[in-house]
Amino acid sequence: MSFVEYLGFCAAFCTTIAFLPQAIKVIRTRDTSSLSLAMYAIFNLGVALWLFYGLLKSDIPIIVANVVTLLLALGILCTKIYNDIFKPCKNS
Repeated sequence: MSFVEYLGFCAAFCTTIAFLPQAIKVIRTRDTSSLSLAMYAIFNLGVALWLFYGLLKSDIPIIVANVVTLLLALGILCTKIYNDIFKPCKNS
């Protein structure tokens, strides 16, 4: 593995692991009141596009990082959508 690939994996690890504390907090508390729905929706689109880009380029660090990040961010987004859209209906 080349230096550039190691660099890519290190960058991918840092940006991916950065989402873990937020995902854990949302999973534990189910509290998404301070999170922006628009930001997470746009972010998930961006991560999905990066994943598609990585697949087209066959770039393993980009693919791995974005698969993991997308799973974490989608979990947060789905919880946010549920809390903002569906949960208020249950309380009525």
